[in-house]
Amino acid sequence: MANTRKSSTTAKTAKASSTTGKSKCGKKLKYTTAEEMQQVIDEYFDDCKGNLLYLPNGKPCLDKFGYPIYDGKRQPTMSGLAFALGFNSRQSILNYQNRPEFEEVIKRAKLRLEMYTEERLFDKDGSNGAKFSLMNNFPNWNEASTKEAAAIAAAAAVKIICDIPSTPTAVLAAAEIQQ
Repeated sequence: MANTRKSSTTAKTAKASSTTGKSKCGKKLKYTTAEEMQQVIDEYFDDCKGNLLYLPNGKPCLDKFGYPIYDGKRQPTMSGLAFALGFNSRQSILNYQNRPEFEEVIKRAKLRLEMYTEERLFDKDGSNGAKFSLMNNFPNWNEASTKEAAAIAAAAAVKIICDIPSTPTAVLAAAEIQQ
């Protein structure tokens, strides 16, 4: 009797999936074209810029250093991009990157994120957060690989010369030549 229940449950599931149009292998793709995804990505980056504030006389509002002040300006992030794309996690971005039709769009978006984050390294207020983000979101910014590359470069710059004679007779011969 247990076998009958199991098979009827499987049949119900198969029937339900065929009527709803969902694939057994996975979810339906949220984006069908790279252009559609690129439009949402561009909107996200434009939204991160914020809106320039203006004084009543129509001139832009400036801070004490002479830089324009923006309302709603925020740092673009990997999780913010995932949210703007309607995904539930950053992993969804990486999953789309594995599809050939979306690979270039995702790579360029990630490069823009990396660029913004890298620029924060020169800002004293955001440098620690930028370093953390770069090390965790972008594989080439791993601190261990940076130290390893520096060690390899230092080792390549050192030339070891072994001019010590290896046998006692060679030592005596070298001493005689020097005299």
